[in-house]
Amino acid sequence: MKQFLDDNFLLQSKTAEELYHDFAKDMPIIDYHNHLSPEQIANDHQFDNITQVWLNGDHYKWRAMRANGINEYFITGAASDWEKFEKWAETIPYTMRNPLYHWAHLELQRYFGIFDLLSPLTAKKIWDECNAKLQTKSYSVQGLLAKMQVKVLCTTDDPLDSLEFHQILKNSDCSTQVLPAFRPDKAMNSDDLIGLNEYIDKLEILCELSINDYDNYLFALKSRHDFFAENGASVSDHGLENIYSENFTELEVRHIFKKIRHKEPLSEKENLQFKSAMLFQFALWNHEKGWVQQFHLGALRNNNDRLFQSIGPDAGFDSIGDSLQAQALARFLNKLDSQNKLAKTILYNLNPAHNEVMAAMIGNYQDGTVAGKLQWGSAWWFLDQKDGMTRQINALSNMGLLSRFIGMLTDSRSFLSYPRHEYFRRLLCDIFGNDVENGELPFDKEWLGKLIQDICYNNAKEYFKF
Repeated sequence: MKQFLDDNFLLQSKTAEELYHDFAKDMPIIDYHNHLSPEQIANDHQFDNITQVWLNGDHYKWRAMRANGINEYFITGAASDWEKFEKWAETIPYTMRNPLYHWAHLELQRYFGIFDLLSPLTAKKIWDECNAKLQTKSYSVQGLLAKMQVKVLCTTDDPLDSLEFHQILKNSDCSTQVLPAFRPDKAMNSDDLIGLNEYIDKLEILCELSINDYDNYLFALKSRHDFFAENGASVSDHGLENIYSENFTELEVRHIFKKIRHKEPLSEKENLQFKSAMLFQFALWNHEKGWVQQFHLGALRNNNDRLFQSIGPDAGFDSIGDSLQAQALARFLNKLDSQNKLAKTILYNLNPAHNEVMAAMIGNYQDGTVAGKLQWGSAWWFLDQKDGMTRQINALSNMGLLSRFIGMLTDSRSFLSYPRHEYFRRLLCDIFGNDVENGELPFDKEWLGKLIQDICYNNAKEYFKF
């Protein structure tokens, strides 16, 4: 019987152990998509206790606590930080076979050197030990990033953001390079005409420009895209249920924008045309600047109206959508490619039924100019676990070049999430190791080690030019 979370956790063969310990284990991290706070990084924030850094904002844990019958008062409510931690400790033994059980204990081990299992019996001891360490300088936000060897991270930022904290970080001695990423979803959300008009009004003030027509809107947004580039951005991102690729003319979109500014209801077709026009325009700017664009597809968001009204978004009420992706995605990518305006692109799917769809889709638009120009991103959100990662790696291996894959990212709001990279790397080495042990791959240790280090770090470094 193997010991829980020992040095060879998830490594089922001697070859896998060699590959992980000799090549993968000590590679640094490029985290090219996350939701970390640039303000907390710039201020080198020191958390008061483990709840603040571990539970606040982590909707993965919140969902588990709700499923365990924990009252919302102890999750997002007014309970004390200790009471919330106590309820998480009460929940964690019930998360066995959920990835949270692995992640939580990896995080306790890697950051705090705590090998006790979290439970109501150990909660107070772990609380005290973590909190004592969190008061030391090496456990500040920048210290936590340095501990995990995070060399580069890209936050997720709205076009209206001032990027003041990125500017502070650029001139600091932070060992992690922190870059903004352009996330303009609110600028194209014509589902909510009131919200969109409020957004345009803020853009008017920021750009000191009257925005009553579509051309001025594009001019203002382009100025923000340029501003992001001036402040180090080279990555954009969208979180969409589907790619939008409805046919449109400039005349039609200009008319639709006037309706938006007059708060006149749009038809379903007009709504899709506006979103399609905006998405296409963002993609053109990305190509113009040589950026990498990311599309996170397939989330069905804010499903619980009652709790959404009281708690808000990103609180654990999202799920996997089952809408079709392939045809619209092909139209969108093909339109850009036919004009030779397709930037380096990363696609992520949330529905595992679309794994092979995405793995096959990227092959349509590889053009020989860049190794792995089109990427199918790592297993995302609900798929970010042992089975999901393994299935993504296998599907990509079968239909593309795993060796050119840019590897793992956290997509997290927590500074304690970086052991997910270790989790991915262990699974990657185990897959290669099993193939060698089964005689399906030759044991060319140096070449396999190179491929693994490329997937863990080098490919992303080259792809993003960080």
